[in-house]
Amino acid sequence: MISKKADRVMVPAILVVSIVVPVLVLILMYLPERYELLGTGFKNFPLFHAVLNFFTAVLLIGGYVSMRKKELSWHRNLMISAFFLSTVFLISYVISKISNEPVPYGGEGILRYLYFFILITHILLSAIIVPLVLFTMYRGLTGEVVKHRKIARYTFPVWLYVAITGVLVYVFMAPYY
Repeated sequence: MISKKADRVMVPAILVVSIVVPVLVLILMYLPERYELLGTGFKNFPLFHAVLNFFTAVLLIGGYVSMRKKELSWHRNLMISAFFLSTVFLISYVISKISNEPVPYGGEGILRYLYFFILITHILLSAIIVPLVLFTMYRGLTGEVVKHRKIARYTFPVWLYVAITGVLVYVFMAPYY
């Protein structure tokens, strides 16, 4: 069981990260100038991000299934792996926003409305998922099973939705990259 002393450090740290990450991404989206951090314009970021989101979704589903089967070691390892891929995604996404100009969506008609619905819900839930994942991971890794389960029932569907819609955003945008 985790001590209240550790919570006094970790809970504020999680809250700070949960605020800083979305604000940083928002700022980077509106940079007046781009900086090629990798030396050359790396144009494969969108595909790389889609692959990371796809495998995150696969790991999340695997983690859920293993939890339901009471295979808790598998559950822990799959969820840590999903967290790792999401972290790689976030770092890569930040680098891509610094390095590349935004690409506008060129679709029309019903697809345009569908795309923007998926994109907007993806973006909003991406900001919400940061504290959910961090608190869920923290409670799980510290053995606070009751608190972990309580928050995980919200974290899982939101995180899965964000991962799947990340892939869908790529599918919609692929013709325009």
